Amino acid sequence: MVNRQLRVYADTSVFGGAFDPEFSAPSRKFFDEVAAGRFVLVISPVVEEELEQAPDEIRSFFASFTESAREVEITREAIDLQLQYIERGVVAERSLTDALHVAMATVSACELIVSWNFKDIVHFEKIPKYNAVNVLNGYAQIDIYSPLEVIRHDEP
Repeated sequence: MVNRQLRVYADTSVFGGAFDPEFSAPSRKFFDEVAAGRFVLVISPVVEEELEQAPDEIRSFFASFTESAREVEITREAIDLQLQYIERGVVAERSLTDALHVAMATVSACELIVSWNFKDIVHFEKIPKYNAVNVLNGYAQIDIYSPLEVIRHDEP
């Protein structure tokens, strides 16, 4: 059986998580698995913009992945889907950026989103709502997990 690489959109929290004591180990393991070819890392200008004010070490860490990552652009389709998430009450308007992360990953045909944002992205009540809006708008459902849930735990 051939192991196909999954397209995985990593939001800003995962890059920052690599330097947070609570999230560092699974975040770094996730990026090790990206480097080993298990995942195709997908990033966006939204992540880049959010990291502009981050500490140098986080920006440098992000930069180490930009050449090998697939960068998706902000499209009209992604913005329309983002607004659907807001209009349909998946998240509040204050979470426009979080909705845009999910929309960009969906529109660009990622299979997974990884995030440490448990309030507005990785939440058991919100994930089915994101996916309902996706299906209503003709997109596939997308799986949303924390890095801890997608890394391999049986390997060093």
